[in-house]
Amino acid sequence: MAVYDLNGKNKYYTLYTRIRDDIISGRYATGEKLPAKRALAADLGVSVVTVQLAYEQLLAEGYITSRERSGYYVEKIEVRAPSWSVPAPEKGAQTPPKSQYVLDLVKSSTPSGLFPFSVWAKLMRGVILDCGEQLLERVPCAGDGVLREEISKYLYRSRGITAPPGQIVIGAGAEYLYGITVQLLGRDKLFAVENPGYGNISSTYTLNGARVAPVSVKEAGICLNELKKSGADVAHISPAHQFPTGIITPASTRSQIISWAEETGGYIIEDDYDSEFRLSGKPLHSLYSLCPERVIYMNTFSKSLAPSMRLGYMVLPPQLLHRFMELFSSVANVVPLFEQRALAEMLRGGYFERHISRLKNHYAEIRRLTVETLQNLNVPCAVFDTGSGPHLLCKFPQAPSDEAIKGKARSLGVNVKCLKDYLLAPADGMDRVAVINYSGVTKEQIYAVRERL
Repeated sequence: MAVYDLNGKNKYYTLYTRIRDDIISGRYATGEKLPAKRALAADLGVSVVTVQLAYEQLLAEGYITSRERSGYYVEKIEVRAPSWSVPAPEKGAQTPPKSQYVLDLVKSSTPSGLFPFSVWAKLMRGVILDCGEQLLERVPCAGDGVLREEISKYLYRSRGITAPPGQIVIGAGAEYLYGITVQLLGRDKLFAVENPGYGNISSTYTLNGARVAPVSVKEAGICLNELKKSGADVAHISPAHQFPTGIITPASTRSQIISWAEETGGYIIEDDYDSEFRLSGKPLHSLYSLCPERVIYMNTFSKSLAPSMRLGYMVLPPQLLHRFMELFSSVANVVPLFEQRALAEMLRGGYFERHISRLKNHYAEIRRLTVETLQNLNVPCAVFDTGSGPHLLCKFPQAPSDEAIKGKARSLGVNVKCLKDYLLAPADGMDRVAVINYSGVTKEQIYAVRERL
């Protein structure tokens, strides 16, 4: 007979847990009879009622079964090892350090020290005081009207885009909006995506049931001949600053892409993911402004504020807005009203544009230091920079391979990827080109790498 320590206030529950654990661990075999209630009570020095309550709990949860005039028997339970045991590490395995890189040129996020915490906190307090219980209300499917109006004004100020607030849809980040576009345009549609390109675009479309066709990116942007041959219904492109090549689509190619959409009845998704960070010259004319009937304009605040700020938006052509309301009018917007109103106040008060100006100054200095460091390397290299940020390319013509470039970088504590790492389908002319993504880099990190060099 098992001996249990039942010291404590709730003796029946303690007894129940002890017997339960013995059954789970296999100390009690399947079909084994439990001690009689009176015998176990006498052995443990507790009342029969205590044992009765423990047995009833075990019975209710299926650990034991009751047989009339016979007693209680253990049910068949899968035996499991104690969950608190920590498995020994595999031979030769090492615990990865918290950050094994001095400089990470892959991670795409704004340095946390540049986030306007004091401004954001002030705006949130103001929203709570001004809105109160309204913040608990259901948000319309397209997003809060106040934020949509402020985004409309901001687009006109910053990009010269005339986008009525009613055609703006708020969503929880870019990937969420990609999924919405699949539902608007149809899962039977073929989406052309840039190759090389941002992998999450194609994977999100595929995840949502759409078909994807990689189309090469050339010196003039997406290859029009390949686009036409692919039979695509939709072209997802980043004409202002393509990732990862950094190519800016010239006006001639833009007009041809629009002609393709008008002739085929297709749509263009204009992904303007980092248009705020053009570091030289004025912002480029948007495709949406040229053809608002066939272009879905899309942008996100995750790049300019923080990755955790899952808030993006798109501007829909009128016919797609009608389709959106048909599908989602009964669905609440997934972005909390609190965050939407705080961001609206950030746009209204000019705080966002001051934040962008500060970021542009930071990125301009980081770009200067990065290019300077690359040019001072003891190996031949050529930097390709279009003046938009925050990434550029560097070709190492004498490097044996891409892996040699990345291996050398790792030896200096630098994490970097090459152009071929972003290919969705094989393509020529991508060898020995490093993608220098400096969006999350600080001056101190660059100086640390210089010391190692």
